[in-house]
Formats: sequence, structure tokens, C-alpha cells
Amino acid sequence: MPAAEPSSTSAPDYRFRRRDVLLGLQFLFVAFGALVLVPILTGLDPSVALFTAGAGTLLFQLITRERVPPVFLASSFAFIAPIIHGVQTWGVAGTMSGLVAAGLLYVVLSLLVSRFGSGFLHHALPPIVVGPVIMTIGLLLAPVGVNMAMGKTGDGGTQLVPLGQALFVSGAALVTTIIVMFKGRRTLKLLSILAGIFVGYLLALALGLVDFSAIRSANWVAMPKFVTPSLNWEAIIFILPVAIAPAVEHIGDILAIGRTTGRDYLEKPGLKKTLLGDGLATSLASMVGGPPNTTYSEVTGAVAITKAYNPAIMTWAAIFAIVLAFSGKLGALLATIPVPVMGGILVLLFGSIAAIGMQTLIYAKVDLSQPRNLIVVAIILVFAIGGMTVQVGGVAFSGIGLGAIVGILLNLLLPRSKTE
Repeated sequence: MPAAEPSSTSAPDYRFRRRDVLLGLQFLFVAFGALVLVPILTGLDPSVALFTAGAGTLLFQLITRERVPPVFLASSFAFIAPIIHGVQTWGVAGTMSGLVAAGLLYVVLSLLVSRFGSGFLHHALPPIVVGPVIMTIGLLLAPVGVNMAMGKTGDGGTQLVPLGQALFVSGAALVTTIIVMFKGRRTLKLLSILAGIFVGYLLALALGLVDFSAIRSANWVAMPKFVTPSLNWEAIIFILPVAIAPAVEHIGDILAIGRTTGRDYLEKPGLKKTLLGDGLATSLASMVGGPPNTTYSEVTGAVAITKAYNPAIMTWAAIFAIVLAFSGKLGALLATIPVPVMGGILVLLFGSIAAIGMQTLIYAKVDLSQPRNLIVVAIILVFAIGGMTVQVGGVAFSGIGLGAIVGILLNLLLPRSKTE
């Protein structure tokens, strides 16, 4: 694909160019694997995820229109574990209320950035809090990944696939993913998870574990299975703290696309508007049953390679995503992926999330020999993973939500040592 010339401005140039249309389709293909992987892993509808990725990207562009970063918003991996737990515990509609609240947290942070600047984020949410919260996201759902890898439902209550076959398929998917991560070339390495799913799917197909009846009966054109939220305070309290990590990560994403295009998007349109756009896109997605949105690093990499800086190209990618969302055959095909294939991937994914939390502490050089630091980390981990529950006004605080809240309070209240 030929490179597009950088535009002289960050305002989208909507003059019709065939190359921009093709580049938009190319960028959607770059994002497609990760975009649909999140709903496949979490039990949501991939067609809804496609629709909300397109709609969220268009909303983000509308909010940042004075200088639009060339970014594509789609399904966030940071929420995979909480969504799986939420769907199993409160159903899709209840979980969506928590995800709507997560998007609104971005909006609140946007208002605070507008008032106080971005420094307060690092003061209220330092690595000593963010690190262990991220760790609990992976560790809390580790049993779900193991159960699915063994051919069971996520809660372990029903054996869907014989154990021997399940372990063979999930093991192959896991090993393939690891090999491609180590040995794959640049582009292939980015598709390591898809490679694992592909190999696992082929083995499951050979073992007769794939049922194509849903594809044959599906219509070529079909309405995505939209779901409206139902208010559930437990889901909100559980999911809301999870938004802390991707909100902080949002700053890095905007810096990355700024370095790619040679522009300072933290200055204009400003972090307050990019956070607002990301948050409203997430809430919009959750209002119709889609996963939260985030800016995609894969697309940022493609922008760097193609030099396609015109944000209108992302508009075309968004339009293609919305159109593709109404393909019934595509949704039915994605739904045929057997449980053990997903389980093999989730074993690595949940462990990786926990490892990223550890890396956050290590990178910040958090000294756990200091009693204050040890107390904060220890209580977050035990409260979140151990199932501690506190009733306040008839509402139960537990899991990640309780751990994060207590961690934030302890970090603000406990005195620092002189060495710190």
C-alpha cells in the first residue's frame, strides 16, 4: 500500500480519495483481530463490538475536532477479566452499567485535568496503587482461564469438552502463541494471539469440536445483538477501579501518536478532550452492549509505517467497521470457536496482566522493605483476591473495587518515611 502524504493540518480532509478509502480499510484489518478477540473472550457480541468501535471513533473525532489525532478506538483488553467475571455474576446488562460508569470516570478525570492539570493523576494514582490493582485483575480470574482450558465453563460447573481433548487443543493454542511471540517477525509477532487461536481452531475442527450449524442458519445481513444496561451497583463498584489503569495508560497512547505524527496532542486538542472523547466512546459502547473502547497501538504502528496522518482515513475505517457489524455470517463464524481454544489464550493473558502489575511496581522502584509500601500492596492484594466484603449503606464493596479504594486511601493517609 503506498504511503499517504502527511496532511498539513490535523483537521480531517474529507475530499474523496480512493487511497484514503483503501487505507481506512487496511487500518480496520490491522485492528480487526484484537477488536473481535475481546468480545469472543468475554462472551459479548463481536458484531456489537465492531459497531461501537466505529461509532466510538467517530464520536472521538467529533469531540477532538479542533485537532484530531489519527487514532482508531476499539475493544480494550484492560477490561477482559472484569467483563468475564461480571457477565458470569450479573449478566451482560448488569455488567454494562459498570462499564458505563467506567467511561464516566474518564469524563470526571477530564474535568479534573481541565481544572488542576494532569499532575494530580500521578499523585492520587501512583504505581504503588495501580500496580497491585492491575495484578488482581489477572489473578482474580485465573481460575476462569484454567477451567476453560480444561474444557469446562468459566465457573467450572459443566464439562463441555472431554478433558484430554480440551488440554490438547488449549495446550496447542498456548504453545503456538508463545512460539510466535518469540520467533515471529515484526508483523506476525503482533498477531501471536490470532495465530494461537487459528492453530487451536484447526485442531478442534479435526477433532469434531466445531459446530457450523449456526453459520448455515445465519443471515448475511443481521442486526447486532444490542443490549441496554440495567443498573447494578455491585457491578459498578467492582468495575469502576479497573478504569484507573487504562485512564493513566491513555496519556501514553496520546503521547505515542504525537511522537508518530510530530504533533503535541496533549497541548491541542489537549488531554482533557482526548480523555473526554475516550470516556464518552466507552460509555456509548456500553450503552448498547459493547466492550469499552481504547486507542489502538496496532493502528498507531500502521500510521507510522504508512505516514497516513490524515484523520479522515480513520473515519473511513470507522465507517467500514459499522457496515461490517451488520454481517450475520461473520458473527456466527466467530461464535463457533470452542471453549478450550479461548482457555489456552486466557491462561497466558490473565498471567500477563498480573505480570504487568508486577512490572509497574518494579519500573517505579517501589521499595517493599518500607512498611508503608508493604502495607498498601499487601492489603490491596488480599482484599481484592481474598473476597473481603464491606457493606456501606446496603451496597457491598468487594473484589477489585474494595482493594483499589482501600489502597488509594492508605496511600494518601499513611506517612512516608524520610528516605522516600
